[in-house]
Amino acid sequence: MVKGANVGLTALSENVGSVVVGLGWSSATGEGDADVSVLLLDGDGKVRSDGDFCFYNNPVAGNGSVQLLGKTPTADGSEDRISFDLDAVPQEIDKVVVAASRYGGSRFGELDDLRLTLADSTGDGLVRFAVDGADEVSAVIFGELYRRSGEWKFRAVGQGYASGLAGLATDYGVDIDDTEEDAPEPADLAEDGQPQPDRPAHEPPRPEEPVGESPVSRVPAQATGPRVDDTPAPPAPEQPAAPKPARRPRTAKKKVTLPRTTRKSLADNESWRAARLFPVSALKSDRERETRATSVVLSVMAQVPEFGRRLTAGFGAPAGRMETYTEVTLPHGESPRRPDGVIRVERAGKLWTALVETKTNGNALKPDQVQAYMDIAARRGYEAVITLSNDVALEGSPLVDVRIDGRRKHKVALWHLSWAEVVHQAQLLIRHEGVGNAAHAWLLQELLHYLQHENSGCHGFQNMGAAWVPVRRGIDDETLCQGDARALEVIENWERLVRQVCLRLGGELGQKVLPVRRTRRGSDPRALRTELADHLCEQGRLNAELRIEGTPGVLALTADLRTGKLRTSIEIPDAEPGYPLSRVKRLIRRLSDAPADLHIETLVDGQGTGPRGTLERLRPEPADIVPKDGAQITGFRLSLLKSMGNGRGSAETGFIRSVDQAVDRFHAQVVVHLEAPARRSRSAEPTG
Repeated sequence: MVKGANVGLTALSENVGSVVVGLGWSSATGEGDADVSVLLLDGDGKVRSDGDFCFYNNPVAGNGSVQLLGKTPTADGSEDRISFDLDAVPQEIDKVVVAASRYGGSRFGELDDLRLTLADSTGDGLVRFAVDGADEVSAVIFGELYRRSGEWKFRAVGQGYASGLAGLATDYGVDIDDTEEDAPEPADLAEDGQPQPDRPAHEPPRPEEPVGESPVSRVPAQATGPRVDDTPAPPAPEQPAAPKPARRPRTAKKKVTLPRTTRKSLADNESWRAARLFPVSALKSDRERETRATSVVLSVMAQVPEFGRRLTAGFGAPAGRMETYTEVTLPHGESPRRPDGVIRVERAGKLWTALVETKTNGNALKPDQVQAYMDIAARRGYEAVITLSNDVALEGSPLVDVRIDGRRKHKVALWHLSWAEVVHQAQLLIRHEGVGNAAHAWLLQELLHYLQHENSGCHGFQNMGAAWVPVRRGIDDETLCQGDARALEVIENWERLVRQVCLRLGGELGQKVLPVRRTRRGSDPRALRTELADHLCEQGRLNAELRIEGTPGVLALTADLRTGKLRTSIEIPDAEPGYPLSRVKRLIRRLSDAPADLHIETLVDGQGTGPRGTLERLRPEPADIVPKDGAQITGFRLSLLKSMGNGRGSAETGFIRSVDQAVDRFHAQVVVHLEAPARRSRSAEPTG
């Protein structure tokens, strides 16, 4: 589409009751990013209340009809996806505006390939709109969905706002607040998921307790709502004073989350086990694990609307009443089939149905099984088949190839969900974003305990594959040749592992963590993997980069299969004023609690790298890494080395475990010391 054009959705597809809009971009450095927001407008072109402003820390609006699904890595950048259940959008809403904003003085001209895509409930792409001319603006309206004569239409807008998110939100009636709000009451669940006794109203919360019930108050300070670029700085006080709180749209919606403090146990001794809603100790066979896991996750989806909606919105499901079933028998020729589960969502008398096929442990999905469920779904008019396993799907490489009969009028979508994604969404809800009430938070906590237990079989990607050992040996004895299919298998599994690391770390931190893709625009992801496989054969190294929201650089991860070492590193720019030695000393003070074996390397303008040394040696002699020729320091590279696990699995000595440990150690002991002074504040924060 071109700017200003519009189209009726029903003219493009019959499956537009639910649609998914994607906003995408890329950047040369891999670090460029923006925040997505959606505004629901009435007939006057204004929001009815601040609850109609949907953004990072208010990810659901319009009675569940609009939901932010988060970021997805693509071949040449990332894409923010938004689910719209158009049949459920409140009747008072005439228009839905889809926008994005940048922060910290950044402009959209620093990003490449700004685009909007729109897909129907089966995943078929219907619309693509490339946004041009947004160089000097910090907020952009990409497009809008609007009603005309009972039909939903889409208009390509591409309008920029030099005044940023604040100007955009104010234009549509969002109330920007300059006042400090009272802190809401702390959530009423302890870490173990049990209710806490009421605290007297006059007693302040303990310092270690999170105090958030609102959509943002449980989120760390660096990960709150959309950022406002043009908030004026407060006037300089005559004496030190607390900084003026940032302007933020108001919203009264409150959520319940789980504090991280644990109440003292009443057990006589540590051997007592707390009673659990979903016990795992008796699980013995793969069949038992598969049946139990299916029942557990589907039951919690039905009972906790926020969780069920979070998992199904991206699959084209409407926002409605959900019921789930297990072990359902369906006719299929002479041999009836029994899918592991069925999800049904009812909205305004219409049913959306998905068949569910699950696998636990290392069991792979069976193509003939999935094909049979696709055929059954097509004959019975069901909308989707969802596969759920420990594997991670890759862009351009489906886990299961199925035949689609093009003669059938009814389309069935095939979607995949990893157990790691289920855990990720549960963590975001109960730790950071919140759910509707304490009982729902407790149910999610029990679900997390079950999925993360060693007996559940739901541990995510846990095996580097049969090619791992032969590839390592081939690299050691220099017999691995370019074009070897085994190297490509290792590259694919490495990508799966990196994506899972991002899910796990993002769920724990409540921040967006994504793999960085530095590729040419429009690159084929399969061709890229083939190229990386050739590099692996030649260099013997696996490389990845992770962008963690709020950090000043990109976390780089290198697995050197020749030396058996894992390197985690980050490059941080240094544009602060002062003499070179003073800047080095400031950095070393910030790293006072970092490991002594941390390597620090100067980055020198026009010369690449300069002097280097370990933190242990540099603490008494910081001048050792100051360039002797007076060259300008542009930044520093910080690195940690760790021995790499040998096995292909996730055992204590396995490669997967060693990667998890390396990333966790580097983030906890190095990156956190860099965040505080450099962290960007998301100042457009809704209040409780």
